[in-house]
Amino acid sequence: MTSLTINLSDETLKLLKEKAELFRISPEDLIRLSLEDLLSRPDEAFQNAMKYVVSKNAELYRRLATK
Repeated sequence: MTSLTINLSDETLKLLKEKAELFRISPEDLIRLSLEDLLSRPDEAFQNAMKYVVSKNAELYRRLATK
């Protein structure tokens, strides 16, 4: 595992600690989990393309589903 050091303003650190406390986890875990969630999401271009294909072929999908 690799460690990463980041600089945060005092205000950002305060908000991070408050949010982590709400979830009853460490600030480090909150950052790690948030980053993992962000990186696991498909990018916006892919999502837009997927929505376009689904909407364009919606009638075909309906007909195939009823057969």
